[in-house]
Amino acid sequence: MREFSASPRRPFSPDRGDFGARAEKTPPGSEQWRQPWVQIKYFSYHPCLYRSMIKAASPCAKAGALVHVYDKSGNPFGVALYNRPARVPLRVLAHGDLEADEQVLDKLLENACALREDFLRLKETTDAYRVVHSDADSLSGLIVDRYGDTLSIEVHSLGIYQRLPRIIEKLHARLGTHRQLVHVEPRIARMEDIVPRENLNSENVREVKISENGVRYAVNFESGHKTGFFCDQRPNRLKLSQWVKGARVLDLCCYTGGFSLNAKVLGGAEDVTAVDLDEKAIAQARRNANLNQVRLNLVHADAFSYARQMQKNAEQWDVVVLDPPKFIDERDRFAEDIRRYEDLNTLGLSLLKPGGLFVSCSCSGLLDGVEFERTLVRAAHRQNRRLQFLDMTGAGPDHPVMSNCPESRYLKVAWARLV
Repeated sequence: MREFSASPRRPFSPDRGDFGARAEKTPPGSEQWRQPWVQIKYFSYHPCLYRSMIKAASPCAKAGALVHVYDKSGNPFGVALYNRPARVPLRVLAHGDLEADEQVLDKLLENACALREDFLRLKETTDAYRVVHSDADSLSGLIVDRYGDTLSIEVHSLGIYQRLPRIIEKLHARLGTHRQLVHVEPRIARMEDIVPRENLNSENVREVKISENGVRYAVNFESGHKTGFFCDQRPNRLKLSQWVKGARVLDLCCYTGGFSLNAKVLGGAEDVTAVDLDEKAIAQARRNANLNQVRLNLVHADAFSYARQMQKNAEQWDVVVLDPPKFIDERDRFAEDIRRYEDLNTLGLSLLKPGGLFVSCSCSGLLDGVEFERTLVRAAHRQNRRLQFLDMTGAGPDHPVMSNCPESRYLKVAWARLV
């Protein structure tokens, strides 16, 4: 893993304007506060507090430290991970008059594991699921997926990264896993001043085989996206299988064949065509089909180009599934990028038989469910066709949404009939 050197920083003074136009002097009475501490200007339960929210910090509050958080009146507010130079300098883990020690993290890890293992009992149907979902588990900056005996870990916080050996040890002991892979995006490493260490990864972890509701997959960590596999679509893959018996199915942006395999293996679809631009994803989908001893019509092509060609060929399917990558990354480009969703859905609907099932997904967090539905309506009405909406679903329960961070509800899946 490539190393990134930390950029030089100016020495920090709590009396200097590091958190805004002008920082205040050390707050009165702060000499009685537990060290290290950070004081915030405004009351907010959001887990991510930006520089404009911070009033002052104790000189001993080092980068990555667990700190005691005090509100503007000097009352104990909670415990957080602190990294002054970062884009998100304060990540609040827990609220209340608590001691800022490692026991806070230990408890949060246990809560996250208990939800998946004891409450949801996911191991009864799969050995692949999300164990820690960042802010939704009050562990801002940490994402952990389990694949068999392997943990795939994604880190966005210096404080989390500094504690990874302890976190990994706790998770393995609780889950019975043995290996791990740690990933830090280069952009995040620069923003957080993280210098990745090679020795965090287990040796020779390239691929692992998993099972989900009886469907088998090989997860390739070298060529896979994100943490290796999209566990969030598990309930939606299963739902599709219940509505496709004997159908002809088109899966655009199929990745490694999740929806396609559920349609064929569990759903009894007569014929499944799976299309993706990523050549490695198509190769993995072929391997997954072989693992399940089924045949998929796998096509290496751009979804837009393929759909236009099928229009010209007058091809139509009983079921069309669209699960594209995230099209909207920035608010400044929202109007431009949302047109890609509308265009792809227009093409997808043109390939669907009247009365057919249309399944359209969006993983863009900036696109809310209402606007996504409007986009699908525009796509249908442009062709003088109508949609009969049956359901709107999201990620599985191992990807929960915390009430103080509702914007993390990113995945939207619309289910509709074309009438």
